[in-house]
Amino acid sequence: MQKFRELLKFKYTWRSYQQKFLDGFQSHIKDEHLHVVAPPGSGKTILGLEILIRIGKPTLVLAPTLTIRNQWRSRLLDFFAVHEDFDQYSLDLKKPSLITFSTYQSLFALTKSFDENAKQQLLDFITSHGIKTLVLDEAHHLKNEWWQCLYHLKQIEGLTVVSLTATPPYNSSTTEINRYFSLCGPIDDEIAVPDLIKNGDLCPHQDFVYFSKPEEAQIKYIVNYREQILNFTNQLLANKELQEALITQDFYVHPKDSLEYIYQNPTFFSSVIIYLNACGYAVNEQNLKILGFSNNDVNFPSFTYEWSEALLQHLLVDQREAFSALEAILLPLEKELKRIGVLENKRVNFVGDEVLYRNLSNSPSKLESIYQIVISTNANLGDAARTVILADFIRKEFLNFEGSDTKALNKLGVVPIFKYILAKQSDYSQLGVLTGSLVLLHETVLPNLKALLAIEKLHVQAVEGAVGYLFIQVPDTLKHKIAESITQLFQDGAIKTLIGTKAFLGEGWDAPCINTLILASYVGSFVSSNQMRGRAIRVDANNPDKTGTIWHLACLDPTATNGGKDMEKLQQRFEAFTGVSLRDEIYISNGIDRLVLPLKWDENTHLATINAEMLETAQQKSDFAYRWNHAIEKGSILVRELKIPSAGDQPFAKTKKLHALNAGKYVMLEVVLGVSMFVPEFLIKNMGAVLGKGILQVFYIFCAALLLGFGPKTFKALKLYFLFGNQYKKTKKIAKAVLGYLLDDKTPYFESNNATIHAEQDLKGTFAIYLKDASQHDSNVFISLLEEIIAPVDNPRYLLVNSNWFKRKLNIRNYYVVPKEVAKNKTEALIFQKHWNAHVDGSKIHFTRTLKGRKVLLKARFAHLKYQFEEVSKKTITWK
Repeated sequence: MQKFRELLKFKYTWRSYQQKFLDGFQSHIKDEHLHVVAPPGSGKTILGLEILIRIGKPTLVLAPTLTIRNQWRSRLLDFFAVHEDFDQYSLDLKKPSLITFSTYQSLFALTKSFDENAKQQLLDFITSHGIKTLVLDEAHHLKNEWWQCLYHLKQIEGLTVVSLTATPPYNSSTTEINRYFSLCGPIDDEIAVPDLIKNGDLCPHQDFVYFSKPEEAQIKYIVNYREQILNFTNQLLANKELQEALITQDFYVHPKDSLEYIYQNPTFFSSVIIYLNACGYAVNEQNLKILGFSNNDVNFPSFTYEWSEALLQHLLVDQREAFSALEAILLPLEKELKRIGVLENKRVNFVGDEVLYRNLSNSPSKLESIYQIVISTNANLGDAARTVILADFIRKEFLNFEGSDTKALNKLGVVPIFKYILAKQSDYSQLGVLTGSLVLLHETVLPNLKALLAIEKLHVQAVEGAVGYLFIQVPDTLKHKIAESITQLFQDGAIKTLIGTKAFLGEGWDAPCINTLILASYVGSFVSSNQMRGRAIRVDANNPDKTGTIWHLACLDPTATNGGKDMEKLQQRFEAFTGVSLRDEIYISNGIDRLVLPLKWDENTHLATINAEMLETAQQKSDFAYRWNHAIEKGSILVRELKIPSAGDQPFAKTKKLHALNAGKYVMLEVVLGVSMFVPEFLIKNMGAVLGKGILQVFYIFCAALLLGFGPKTFKALKLYFLFGNQYKKTKKIAKAVLGYLLDDKTPYFESNNATIHAEQDLKGTFAIYLKDASQHDSNVFISLLEEIIAPVDNPRYLLVNSNWFKRKLNIRNYYVVPKEVAKNKTEALIFQKHWNAHVDGSKIHFTRTLKGRKVLLKARFAHLKYQFEEVSKKTITWK
């Protein structure tokens, strides 16, 4: 430690939010893990260097690219080195020093260079050089082999792992998320964007979406695709050969003799039952009992595309060999699914995610969207406009395009964007293209470029179909300077609109003057999207009033009321960052809800109106700062919460699965009003009986009439109330059980002893639950556990089961999972059960890894499917 402090010391003054984080450093590092979320512009690299200096042990820093690796070195020398000749660092992993900067790929290459016992040799190599701190920069979306190397390193005794990221991969696959957090540990702290804006380190900014519809050919393709799937599904329901084959399978005929198989494949077994029921077969009593139901107790789900996928994935892919006797039936199904495009890469997918996503995300309709944004920005900002457009591909095959008929520009990319803008506005001379292999500039800019490069002559060539534009042929000796020079031309305003690739301009390239960013990129993760977005929200020393405008593009699927896969990907992208609401109520949150978009997309949705409103709002730059400042005043910290949406917040496909909040109360009111009208009428009509037969007999008649007339409604009211109306209260009780468990003396990793549960519910019925007075780490742990409990039952080790007869008859959910982190051993699970029974209900705990437990688990899983009753929840981050 002393050696580090003698050689390395931060030369400047820490920003307030950086100092706040560093003040809590010691408490976070106790478990030899430190996981920090720091958005672009927060000084993430500098904080990482300070952390490793404070730990004071030989360190290996791993970065995703060479560019970022070199940034670590330059920040070390510029901001920390006490002496100019400091040299106790290395960029060569094979020759480590006090601090070694390398990449994940280099670590993998080093591992491959060892012999058969590579794992042990890697550990011996790192240990022999005394490395005791491992810093992981953006350790997500790594190749599988790279993950293995990192897991090996974590086995080193006494190793401290520091993880830094601008964007945790919350919306990646479950495998990716689990892999990331098992490597990096739970998040300990987060530097908030509102703090950065308040401190003047990021500019006020806003996100916008420009929507488009597919071209006519694309619409025909999508409609035809959907029709083929519908026809296939109808044929599947009429496929007598498949049906007769399934009803003769051992697991169906003799389910008691096939329990192990059924319990290992519960989704497939359920899909067979649901399929046969949809085909008109009466499911036999044995199979119903396996699922925990009797003949008069069953209400089967519909045979949806999801169930069709589950059925065919098992038959055609996962267990094809086991069903080889059915090959004559299965092969035609396989061929048809491949022809349609439903079966690709050994995956059955009726939604057509990748097929349709590629089609929509690359839609040429987005070219017009980009053009409209560019001309609107130029009209609004004039000479101050500095727009960057980022695409995934260059598409050089379109360089020969000329003329004004843009139909030939049928792909999204750097060159098609360049050509499209010029086809619409041929006299636009302030356009530029900058990629690793292609540079296009207007001839009027050439003298300035030569001056910046300090040369008199450049080899150029006219661009076909683009009057006045030139190919700049960059000699190898100047390649390192060309990007810097064109960036300067952009800064100076000689270029107002710069088009480039995500790979070249999206990472490591910076131009503080950017005030408009158009993300025409659709390949890659939402993590890289946030990194690109960071280019536009940095402050500009030359423009203290700078505001940033970030445009996202979406091409809507006309056959899907949720907007389709392109819209779904956009929603995932928005989960990665926080921003201020676009209009109406002022607040700061992550997610796309803050843009107040339509809840569903259909023929009544007027895209032209929505786009016009977006363009108009984007021109109101002063409103950006106003909304940010007022929103920041409302809170002091980013809070992680679990939000349970009301039915109105979701597309119709999910509505039936959501809770009709307090619907039971309204049905109960109907019953009460009915009784109040019924009683007087009954007495008037039966006054003779009252006088002649006596009050007791009339009372019996009254009760019988009341039961017959209103019994069903009363039952329905009770059922709806307990099913739906109580969800808010039930979730609060579950939250109390989780907090009780975390505060238990036997739970050492939770330190927020003063934490309290807070719940908020809006007028639509949506409610959110979060912890107050809790650290970021503890809040994240709490929300993760709560989310897992509320989610549909999947495959937990332990289940909590309430066998209350009344609740079972009302179809109230009786099964909840014990979260994975809690269920590692029975002792922990029993501690959790104690708090559950104290706050929620008296449930029994079942271990699901036994045959008996598997039976309970299967019933639990099917109970969700049977009632189509799925709790929909999502994690959100809100400034409070």
